Amino acid sequence: MLGGGFAGVYAAQSLEKALGRKGDLEIALISKENYFVFQPMLPEVISGTIGLTDTVSPLRRLLPRTDVHVREIESIDLARKVVMTSPGFRPHAHAIAYDHLVIALGNVTDFRGLRGLPEHAMPFKNLADALHLRSHVIRALEEAAIEDDDPELRRQLLTFVVAGGGFSGVEVAAELNDFVRRVARSYRGLDAKEIRVILVHSQDRILPEVTEKLARFAQKILTRRGVEIRLDTRLEAATGEEAVLTGGEHIPTRTLVSTVPSSPHPLVEALDLPKTKNGRLVVDRFLRVEGQGDVWALGDCAQVPAPDGGVSPPTAQHAIRQAKSAAHNIVAAIRGGEPKSFDFKGLGKMGSLGHRSAVAEIFGFNVSGFFAWWLWRTIYLTKMPGWGRRLKVATSWTLDLLLPPELIELKLAGSMGVTQEHFEPGQEIFCQGDLGDRMYVVLSGTAEVVRREGNREIVLAEIGSGEYFGEMALLNQTTRGATVRCTSPMNALSLPKREVGVLAAHVPELRKSLDDVMTRRARANARTRAGAA
Repeated sequence: MLGGGFAGVYAAQSLEKALGRKGDLEIALISKENYFVFQPMLPEVISGTIGLTDTVSPLRRLLPRTDVHVREIESIDLARKVVMTSPGFRPHAHAIAYDHLVIALGNVTDFRGLRGLPEHAMPFKNLADALHLRSHVIRALEEAAIEDDDPELRRQLLTFVVAGGGFSGVEVAAELNDFVRRVARSYRGLDAKEIRVILVHSQDRILPEVTEKLARFAQKILTRRGVEIRLDTRLEAATGEEAVLTGGEHIPTRTLVSTVPSSPHPLVEALDLPKTKNGRLVVDRFLRVEGQGDVWALGDCAQVPAPDGGVSPPTAQHAIRQAKSAAHNIVAAIRGGEPKSFDFKGLGKMGSLGHRSAVAEIFGFNVSGFFAWWLWRTIYLTKMPGWGRRLKVATSWTLDLLLPPELIELKLAGSMGVTQEHFEPGQEIFCQGDLGDRMYVVLSGTAEVVRREGNREIVLAEIGSGEYFGEMALLNQTTRGATVRCTSPMNALSLPKREVGVLAAHVPELRKSLDDVMTRRARANARTRAGAA
């Protein structure tokens, strides 16, 4: 089994049950994490409604008779029937041979082709994403509460943008909106009226998965609670300071969450197997990949035929039933027996809107409001693996009714390290007089160096691909001597002050090169200013 999501874990679990105590078959599951995430409840981690680890279950407890390999998958060799995984503590090859292969790798967030999104948009796919978003939001509130000098920065810190109006995006926006407005009372310097939560969606209504009536209800509820909804609008680009929408609107923000787009896992893309136009593996009604006798595909990465002639939707309830069918068919292929076709039609759809409200389609009936929220919690609580996990979640929900949410910011890393950033034309990368905190290396695009003297601006230099800037303030321990403004879409490597200092101190040639460049630039700047005078 490749993948630790619903499809992969439930396939392994179903195989364990089908094999009983017989020891003639080996089951192996490869996952990059050693836990299973109950995805439907992940947005509640943002608001702290449930504990940080209440949505996850250790794979070794869920799958006691399965060999769990916590590794990244490097490659799949279908001809040799071998899966290669990444090295562990010791850099040696780790190969796993198979007789039957179950591909359940799901989709990945893919920002390719969207300016600035790989650098500045936060995905929301797993527990790490949820924890990062929660800590980031708390940090933004902390900074905004004490920011008195820069009104624009304060607006950016108190504006939260979510792109994608499907179930995932709506639930993230709802939980985020409830959380920031509720905890704003704990900050003396914050007024909840300053907070903006904006949901951007490309279609004419949110929640296209449900009926129009339920979607309109959800939209009305979110709007009433302060969420601004932009319909028929796409996220076009992003920088560290704003979200750029189609139509030219620029939203100042330091928090951009994108639940779209998603694409097939790169490993699936690399396989020489039949795929649809959107990259999903083509399987028959028995979950076997077309033309293969020993390769099976489930979940989001597979296009599974539905009983009505359509395509099975990529939801958890379908992935679980696909896993059970695939497990039965694998055992039948090994020991003999009749395969079982996948004929699950679906029980319904549910989505939480936060603040004790939800929408649901159950057995063809539309339900909304408090009753739908009660159904949502009750059904998903019973679906969680393990009574211990259910008890923890139920306890967290009960305590949430009585206690205020936690405001602890988890700083999981000491330094951001070298990162890549994107800037749009007109954006000021740093301003004259700012503290020097980072140095930049231009990968593509252009910028201009501008110095303000009184009421006039003097353009000191143009910067292009391959050049670097920002080193003077870092190495001289001074404030920025000029403003650098982007003139065309630019990608740049951003190096923190600490890392630049370490490199300059221990690589003499680099320090000499930086000093020579600073000397040349200082002379050129002096000539430019003299000419302007």
